[in-house]
Amino acid sequence: MWWANAISSTGDGAVVAALPLLAVTITRDPRLVAVVTAATYLPWLLLSLPAGALVDRCDRAALMWRSQAVQAAVVAVVTVLVIAHHAGIAALGLAGLLLGSAEVIFSNAAQSVLPALVPPELLPRANGSQQVSLTIGESFLGPPVGSLLFAWAAALPFGLDAASFAGSAALLARLPRTGYPRTGYSRTGLSASGLASGRAKPAIRAEIAEGLRWLARHRLLRVVAVLLGVYNFANQMGQAVLVLLATQTLHVGTRGYGFLLAASAVGSVAGGLASPPLTRWLGMLPSLLVGGAIDAAVFIGVGLAPDAIVAAIMLAGQGFGVAMWNVVTVSLRQRIVPSRLLGRVNSVYRMLGWGLMPLGALAGGFVAHAAGLRAPYVAAGVLCALAMLAAVPLLLASGRDVG
Repeated sequence: MWWANAISSTGDGAVVAALPLLAVTITRDPRLVAVVTAATYLPWLLLSLPAGALVDRCDRAALMWRSQAVQAAVVAVVTVLVIAHHAGIAALGLAGLLLGSAEVIFSNAAQSVLPALVPPELLPRANGSQQVSLTIGESFLGPPVGSLLFAWAAALPFGLDAASFAGSAALLARLPRTGYPRTGYSRTGLSASGLASGRAKPAIRAEIAEGLRWLARHRLLRVVAVLLGVYNFANQMGQAVLVLLATQTLHVGTRGYGFLLAASAVGSVAGGLASPPLTRWLGMLPSLLVGGAIDAAVFIGVGLAPDAIVAAIMLAGQGFGVAMWNVVTVSLRQRIVPSRLLGRVNSVYRMLGWGLMPLGALAGGFVAHAAGLRAPYVAAGVLCALAMLAAVPLLLASGRDVG
């Protein structure tokens, strides 16, 4: 699972740099550039709930490799379109929508399968390791490689991503079957002993409702999910126009943009490595607050950065804060949520936390169009600071739920 994550994230990182660069060659309108980002994250709003129910119904390891195979096929088509010079904004938006749809299932299954492979006391370390491999590939190795390949031939980073998805799918297909997370029935209606269970699977709507009720009753996770939604909305306000800020305001070239993204990875790797010992020292809730405070400060820093070097330092700080937040919150959910509900609760949590990302991307495009390319990051930092101040009393009041 670790190697599959490392391989696919490297290909993803190449496209993280190449996709906005390709969009900029088609249009300089920040609103249209933001549409591609918004389409990629729209499935988190539309498909999270049914995807969570699917993850709790099916073998999670099988869902992972099949999702990666679908992503390999989609990116292969994009590669052909780029070679044929038919990759317009509409095509990129559709590809982003398909890739995001598969990612909703893959990501939910990956987080839900880990407790079946790792003892509870090692979950923070395992999540930190996964976060580091994801960050190194997606933000450190991939973006510089993607920007260099794009400068050589626009189709190359997309071909690399298609190959990485295929390789990841092949590795994930070798994972041990984790079985069906729920007991009492199987896909055939037979119990584990082979006798008829006499119980039909509940309707998928009922299963989704069960996950919604569980998260609604858990005060700490409910507050964290809403806070994550605000932060991700703010993050996408800036991220959607970062390529324009870098190339037009900070005056870095195609290669420089990839290395600017890599600066975020340096901080993310540090955050992924530092989070387990910091969490043991500070506790989960203080670590969560520290990560959120760092994010709010560096958003404003990126928006006010006078040059690319300062922007790179701020992006590294952002990477550290995001990694720290991710390791803490993923470990928290894996420890608190019952295994049979983990897929559905994760899906509700991530719908709240990620569902606002396409709206944030669109908002960033319109804010940049109206007030300049720096404005989305400054607005994002102010929004995060206000949200954190409002959430601190609620988090402290529910701190005993950490366990």
